[in-house]
Amino acid sequence: MQIFTELSKKPNLSLALGFFDGVHLGHKKVIKSAVDFAKRNGIKSAVVTFKEHPCCFFRGIGPKYILTREERLKHIEALGVDYVYLLDFNSKLCMLSAEDYLREVLVGNFSPKSISTGFNHYFGAKKSGNVTLLAEKQVEYGYKYFEIPPQKVFGKTISSTVIRELLSKGQIKNANEMLGYNFSITGEVVKGQQLGRTIGFRTANLIYPNELIDLPFGVYLTVVTLGGKKYQGVTNFGIRPTVSDSHKCTFETHILDFEKDIYGKYITVEFIKMIRAEKKFKSLNELKNQIIADVLSVKNSTNFT
Repeated sequence: MQIFTELSKKPNLSLALGFFDGVHLGHKKVIKSAVDFAKRNGIKSAVVTFKEHPCCFFRGIGPKYILTREERLKHIEALGVDYVYLLDFNSKLCMLSAEDYLREVLVGNFSPKSISTGFNHYFGAKKSGNVTLLAEKQVEYGYKYFEIPPQKVFGKTISSTVIRELLSKGQIKNANEMLGYNFSITGEVVKGQQLGRTIGFRTANLIYPNELIDLPFGVYLTVVTLGGKKYQGVTNFGIRPTVSDSHKCTFETHILDFEKDIYGKYITVEFIKMIRAEKKFKSLNELKNQIIADVLSVKNSTNFT
């Protein structure tokens, strides 16, 4: 998959439009619509998206994301997309009327054979463009338009906003159902205070990405991938009130039945469910007993995949 950070003329593409935070099940339908059309017609597919959410430009602050930009691109690539246009949302783009954006940016650069969007896609100044305009302009500009209807899980329409809300409440299972994969963090294992090993529970510490949605402080059943192999994990995300007064947030995972030194290695921690909220214990011994119970709970879980 080729990634472009500026517009360039590549005609006869099958386009998917959207920000695609999370690349959830609804987003996948939109992107696959473009990819499938491209394959049927012997042309290339492209996703036109932005580096940051458009509201960053208008409000000076964006939402907390579900995926880092790097992970978002990996998920898009996995769907078979040929090109991604990862653009800056700037004053020039945001001032264009919907029809000017369609004519000058999309048609002018890509001469698209098809355009796919979600049912709630908006574009152009003041969100003046929508699915109706895209459908109306098909004949004039020579593309086929595909509007992907709402995708639902347990009766709720899938959206990045709903998924962020679920994650922020610790409702991991429901969020994962909407995503179509497990919410996860990938990063390099760094050194912490190494307190865990003094009570018999070594941990792999990662730096939680600042741009991602914050989970509730607590203990989670997780799956850790290292070197292509999966392990059960118990992850604590929080400020460790029993052993620290700094209020510094940490993200540490005890990998079950694993004792190797993995500092500097990259691991992926997938969240399966929240076990309990973080709490302050009266002593290290009480904390240790709770960790033993947490580990036993994970070992007995049927959620390991």
